[in-house]
Amino acid sequence: MAAAVEVTDFRKVYGDFVAVDGISFGVETGQIFGLLGPNGAGKTSTLESLEGLRSPSGGTLRVVGVDPVKEPGKLRDVIGVQLQSAGLPETITPTEAMRLFCAYHRVAPRIDLLDRLGLIDKADTQYVELSGGQQRRLVLALAIAHDPQVLFLDEPTAGLDVPARAELHRLVGELRVSGTTIILATHDMAEAEEIADRVAILLSGEIAAIGTPRDITAAGAGVTKVSVRTEKGSLAASDITFPAVQRHHWEDDYAIYFSTDIGPTVGAIIRFVETNRDGLVDLRVERPSLEDRFLEIANTAGTS
Repeated sequence: MAAAVEVTDFRKVYGDFVAVDGISFGVETGQIFGLLGPNGAGKTSTLESLEGLRSPSGGTLRVVGVDPVKEPGKLRDVIGVQLQSAGLPETITPTEAMRLFCAYHRVAPRIDLLDRLGLIDKADTQYVELSGGQQRRLVLALAIAHDPQVLFLDEPTAGLDVPARAELHRLVGELRVSGTTIILATHDMAEAEEIADRVAILLSGEIAAIGTPRDITAAGAGVTKVSVRTEKGSLAASDITFPAVQRHHWEDDYAIYFSTDIGPTVGAIIRFVETNRDGLVDLRVERPSLEDRFLEIANTAGTS
């Protein structure tokens, strides 16, 4: 598939501080691509440069073939942006904002999006009187009102409650199916693992890992989390050892084991529980999450 976004040797420097240090990646049309990392990793600098809000210090950027620096007019017609801070006038209402943004992009007002994102009852309420979650939903509605080819989302679910978060994920999925390319910057690893096709983990301005969430987690140490709760708590003793377990601890009435080979581990745990005349209440086997892998990468980088 054609690349909708191309980043080549991108570098962004603020004075003596190197925020992004020569990163490269491509995003295919219709993909959801996650830029992951802690605050200060370079996610927002990368997004803002792709959005034409900042000029690169080095390298090249292309968004559906458009140079964000040299062709800002073309760029505005092909992208939608949900920033962390919207900067809308305090007295503007969702209806007024929608009409204004749609007039700018020369399309009919998308009042239906206000309804879809649960804002129709607040359509005539001033922006300053909306909750934080409602403000973020309004900005998302404005970002997609002109059917952009590429949508940039910077921490899109921050401040949203569970229903609003689920609705946003459904909407993002529908946009993807329709062919919209989505760049998602977040430090919420669970969110990225749930909705992203590919991700890049940024640490100190460099790409530490890139690929599908499954590929990245599979490239780790390979430990699997085994959580066990029993009727009598026979696993609570700290000196109990089981095969293939790298480490273990006790948490909220659960014995937690990190195993490199779950077959021998689980088998030995069950035999131990039966031998000690205890009973299983719960046993869960969980593969490493993207957050687990991120922490592993971050810890490795911190000790190198």
